[in-house]
Amino acid sequence: MEENEKKKKKREAGRFSWPIRVFFIAVALSAALSLASGQLLGRATLPVSFLILFAFIALGVLFDVVGVAVTTADERPFHSMASHHRPGAKEALRLIRKAGQVSSFCNDVVGDICGIVSGATAAAVVTALSRSLSLSSVLLSLIVTALVSGLTIGGKAVGKLIAIEKSTAVVYAAGRFLHLFSRKR
Repeated sequence: MEENEKKKKKREAGRFSWPIRVFFIAVALSAALSLASGQLLGRATLPVSFLILFAFIALGVLFDVVGVAVTTADERPFHSMASHHRPGAKEALRLIRKAGQVSSFCNDVVGDICGIVSGATAAAVVTALSRSLSLSSVLLSLIVTALVSGLTIGGKAVGKLIAIEKSTAVVYAAGRFLHLFSRKR
Protein backbone atom coordinates (compact mmCIF):
# COMPACT_ATOMS: atom_id res chain seq x y z
CA MET A 1 0.00 0.00 0.00
CA GLU A 2 2.82 2.36 0.90
CA GLU A 3 4.52 1.77 -2.46
CA ASN A 4 1.33 2.67 -4.35
CA GLU A 5 1.11 5.94 -2.45
CA LYS A 6 4.72 6.77 -3.34
CA LYS A 7 4.04 6.09 -7.01
CA LYS A 8 0.91 8.24 -6.88
CA LYS A 9 2.80 11.15 -5.27
CA LYS A 10 5.58 10.83 -7.84
CA ARG A 11 3.03 10.90 -10.69
CA GLU A 12 1.34 13.94 -9.19
CA ALA A 13 4.66 15.78 -8.89
CA GLY A 14 5.62 14.83 -12.46
CA ARG A 15 2.29 16.06 -13.78
CA PHE A 16 3.32 19.65 -13.17
CA SER A 17 6.89 19.37 -14.46
CA TRP A 18 5.92 20.02 -18.10
CA PRO A 19 3.85 23.15 -17.38
CA ILE A 20 6.65 24.53 -15.22
CA ARG A 21 9.28 23.76 -17.87
CA VAL A 22 7.13 25.22 -20.64
CA PHE A 23 6.66 28.40 -18.58
CA PHE A 24 10.42 28.95 -18.38
CA ILE A 25 10.92 28.02 -22.04
CA ALA A 26 8.21 30.51 -23.02
CA VAL A 27 9.74 33.30 -20.95
CA ALA A 28 13.22 32.68 -22.39
CA LEU A 29 12.03 32.30 -25.98
CA SER A 30 9.80 35.34 -25.75
CA ALA A 31 12.64 37.44 -24.38
CA ALA A 32 15.02 36.22 -27.08
CA LEU A 33 12.59 36.85 -29.95
CA SER A 34 11.58 40.25 -28.58
CA LEU A 35 15.21 41.25 -28.17
CA ALA A 36 16.05 40.04 -31.68
CA SER A 37 13.05 41.87 -33.12
CA GLY A 38 13.95 45.07 -31.30
CA GLN A 39 17.58 44.91 -32.39
CA LEU A 40 16.69 44.18 -36.01
CA LEU A 41 13.93 46.79 -36.21
CA GLY A 42 16.10 49.45 -34.58
CA ARG A 43 18.26 49.82 -37.66
CA ALA A 44 16.05 48.34 -40.37
CA THR A 45 14.61 50.11 -43.36
CA LEU A 46 10.86 49.97 -43.91
CA PRO A 47 10.99 47.08 -46.43
CA VAL A 48 13.23 45.09 -44.07
CA SER A 49 10.82 45.82 -41.20
CA PHE A 50 7.99 44.33 -43.28
CA LEU A 51 10.16 41.28 -44.02
CA ILE A 52 10.81 40.83 -40.29
CA LEU A 53 7.09 41.13 -39.61
CA PHE A 54 6.24 38.54 -42.27
CA ALA A 55 9.01 36.26 -40.98
CA PHE A 56 7.40 36.20 -37.51
CA ILE A 57 4.00 35.49 -39.07
CA ALA A 58 5.48 32.69 -41.21
CA LEU A 59 7.31 31.20 -38.22
CA GLY A 60 4.06 31.10 -36.23
CA VAL A 61 2.22 29.45 -39.14
CA LEU A 62 5.03 26.91 -39.68
CA PHE A 63 5.07 25.84 -36.04
CA ASP A 64 1.27 25.65 -36.04
CA VAL A 65 1.47 23.25 -39.01
CA VAL A 66 3.97 21.02 -37.19
CA GLY A 67 1.91 21.12 -33.97
CA VAL A 68 -1.24 19.98 -35.77
CA ALA A 69 0.59 17.39 -37.89
CA VAL A 70 2.08 15.56 -34.91
CA THR A 71 -1.35 15.19 -33.34
CA THR A 72 -2.86 13.70 -36.51
CA ALA A 73 0.05 11.61 -37.84
CA ASP A 74 0.16 7.83 -37.63
CA GLU A 75 3.24 6.09 -36.24
CA ARG A 76 3.14 3.11 -38.61
CA PRO A 77 4.94 4.64 -41.64
CA PHE A 78 7.74 5.82 -39.39
CA HIS A 79 8.34 2.34 -37.94
CA SER A 80 9.05 1.14 -41.47
CA MET A 81 11.27 4.13 -42.20
CA ALA A 82 13.17 3.66 -38.95
CA SER A 83 13.75 -0.03 -39.68
CA HIS A 84 15.27 1.03 -43.01
CA HIS A 85 17.45 3.59 -41.20
CA ARG A 86 15.92 6.59 -42.97
CA PRO A 87 17.33 9.80 -41.43
CA GLY A 88 14.72 11.58 -39.34
CA ALA A 89 12.38 8.60 -38.87
CA LYS A 90 13.34 8.01 -35.23
CA GLU A 91 13.01 11.72 -34.50
CA ALA A 92 9.58 11.74 -36.18
CA LEU A 93 8.48 8.82 -34.00
CA ARG A 94 9.62 10.71 -30.91
CA LEU A 95 7.61 13.75 -32.03
CA ILE A 96 4.45 11.65 -32.47
CA ARG A 97 4.92 9.85 -29.15
CA LYS A 98 5.18 13.20 -27.40
CA ALA A 99 2.44 14.79 -29.50
CA GLY A 100 0.84 16.56 -26.53
CA GLN A 101 4.03 18.30 -25.51
CA VAL A 102 5.12 18.96 -29.10
CA SER A 103 1.74 20.42 -29.97
CA SER A 104 1.76 22.54 -26.82
CA PHE A 105 5.24 23.83 -27.61
CA CYS A 106 4.59 24.47 -31.30
CA ASN A 107 1.06 25.85 -31.14
CA ASP A 108 0.98 27.49 -27.75
CA VAL A 109 4.54 28.54 -26.97
CA VAL A 110 6.04 29.40 -30.36
CA GLY A 111 2.72 30.23 -32.04
CA ASP A 112 1.56 32.56 -29.30
CA ILE A 113 4.96 34.19 -28.91
CA CYS A 114 5.13 34.81 -32.67
CA GLY A 115 1.65 36.34 -32.47
CA ILE A 116 2.71 38.67 -29.68
CA VAL A 117 6.04 39.60 -31.27
CA SER A 118 4.41 40.14 -34.66
CA GLY A 119 1.94 42.50 -32.95
CA ALA A 120 4.78 44.47 -31.40
CA THR A 121 6.63 44.43 -34.72
CA ALA A 122 3.48 45.67 -36.46
CA ALA A 123 3.31 48.57 -34.00
CA ALA A 124 6.91 49.49 -34.83
CA VAL A 125 6.13 49.28 -38.55
CA VAL A 126 3.09 51.56 -38.06
CA THR A 127 5.24 54.09 -36.22
CA ALA A 128 7.88 54.05 -38.98
CA LEU A 129 5.24 54.27 -41.72
CA SER A 130 3.44 57.12 -40.00
CA ARG A 131 6.70 59.08 -39.70
CA SER A 132 7.80 58.49 -43.28
CA LEU A 133 4.39 59.00 -44.95
CA SER A 134 3.00 61.65 -42.61
CA LEU A 135 -0.28 59.76 -42.40
CA SER A 136 -2.62 59.21 -39.47
CA SER A 137 -1.26 56.45 -37.26
CA VAL A 138 -4.84 55.36 -36.48
CA LEU A 139 -5.55 54.55 -40.12
CA LEU A 140 -2.16 52.88 -40.61
CA SER A 141 -2.62 50.90 -37.41
CA LEU A 142 -5.99 49.68 -38.61
CA ILE A 143 -4.60 48.61 -41.99
CA VAL A 144 -1.46 46.91 -40.65
CA THR A 145 -3.33 45.17 -37.82
CA ALA A 146 -5.96 43.88 -40.24
CA LEU A 147 -3.26 42.68 -42.63
CA VAL A 148 -1.29 40.92 -39.86
CA SER A 149 -4.45 39.30 -38.48
CA GLY A 150 -5.56 38.16 -41.92
CA LEU A 151 -2.18 36.71 -42.81
CA THR A 152 -1.83 34.96 -39.46
CA ILE A 153 -5.33 33.51 -39.31
CA GLY A 154 -5.52 32.72 -43.02
CA GLY A 155 -2.04 31.20 -42.98
CA LYS A 156 -2.89 29.01 -40.02
CA ALA A 157 -6.16 27.91 -41.64
CA VAL A 158 -4.34 26.82 -44.82
CA GLY A 159 -1.55 25.35 -42.69
CA LYS A 160 -4.00 23.21 -40.71
CA LEU A 161 -5.42 21.76 -43.94
CA ILE A 162 -1.92 20.89 -45.10
CA ALA A 163 -0.98 19.50 -41.68
CA ILE A 164 -4.00 17.21 -41.59
CA GLU A 165 -3.81 16.05 -45.22
CA LYS A 166 -0.02 15.68 -45.32
CA SER A 167 0.73 14.89 -41.67
CA THR A 168 3.22 12.12 -42.50
CA ALA A 169 5.22 14.37 -44.83
CA VAL A 170 5.15 17.29 -42.37
CA VAL A 171 6.24 15.17 -39.40
CA TYR A 172 8.92 13.48 -41.49
CA ALA A 173 10.26 16.89 -42.61
CA ALA A 174 10.36 17.99 -38.97
CA GLY A 175 12.09 14.72 -38.05
CA ARG A 176 14.68 15.20 -40.79
CA PHE A 177 15.31 18.75 -39.57
CA LEU A 178 15.79 17.51 -36.00
CA HIS A 179 18.04 14.73 -37.30
CA LEU A 180 20.49 17.40 -38.47
CA PHE A 181 21.08 18.20 -34.80
CA SER A 182 21.10 14.59 -33.59
CA ARG A 183 24.12 13.46 -31.60
CA LYS A 184 23.95 9.95 -33.09
CA ARG A 185 24.52 11.01 -36.71
